[in-house]
Amino acid sequence: MTATSATPDAPAAREALAAWYAVNGRHGLPWRQTRDPYAVLVSEVMLQQTQVERVLPYYRAWLERWPTFDALAAAAPADVITAWRGLGYNRRALALRAAARAVVERHGGSFPWEPQELLALPGVGPYTAAALRAFVRDEPVAVLDTNIARVVTRFVLGAPSHREVPAAPLHAAAAALVPPAGARDHNLALMDLGALVCTARNPDCGGCPLAPACAWRAAGCPPPEASARRPAVRFEATARFARGRLVDRLRSGPADEAELAAILPESHRPRLAEYLAALEAEGLVAQIGAGAWALPA
Repeated sequence: MTATSATPDAPAAREALAAWYAVNGRHGLPWRQTRDPYAVLVSEVMLQQTQVERVLPYYRAWLERWPTFDALAAAAPADVITAWRGLGYNRRALALRAAARAVVERHGGSFPWEPQELLALPGVGPYTAAALRAFVRDEPVAVLDTNIARVVTRFVLGAPSHREVPAAPLHAAAAALVPPAGARDHNLALMDLGALVCTARNPDCGGCPLAPACAWRAAGCPPPEASARRPAVRFEATARFARGRLVDRLRSGPADEAELAAILPESHRPRLAEYLAALEAEGLVAQIGAGAWALPA
């Protein structure tokens, strides 16, 4: 698929998008009610590869227990991992705690906004850094999550999926749409448009404020290019599944290797030592005796 190079009328697009967002945006999400960098960082880490509805109760409970960088920095790793139960990707919990410790220990509790210092925080990559700058400080930067990337790819570049266009033109197209003021609402509006209207499957072009100038729609809404894909592997057959089971068991208390092996499907049991070694290297579990394991103290 070759993307079109047509440039839309950015001011008109922003005006139509803003009008749609005022009526249809997800304004009630709790992380949109704050400009606190800690609360926004918590939401961004929780929302990585996790649906909004699933995150909501965890987000509220987390902020009640650890409302500040200082509170989270002082938390025990085991408590943080236990509180993360159900969100998946347990390393995110430790990365969030490590970021809090960095803010407290390296920056005296003041959140670092200098680009290199911001990107040096554990778990903060280019996307999260852009999200923090836009959602906390309203800086005119493009925030390219999956939903925004899909909208920009279709609207500006005329391709059905951001996976079919190079990163550089996608970033340039997104940046060209960002207004000099009001970037926070602009990015949130694009995010909601992608989540609610310009969805990956069955997009509602009739309800889209950008449809009249959409390059993808003008091209006849071509489908994604067919690509050879490897057969899907059942999640239960993956190392991620087995590792998650082990961490989840240790949330209930220490266990020996025989107990841990017993909770794994038979096909995973020969790799128990490998899984535990990897989890220990990541700081998610700790050996507390001969053949005995627990969450880190």
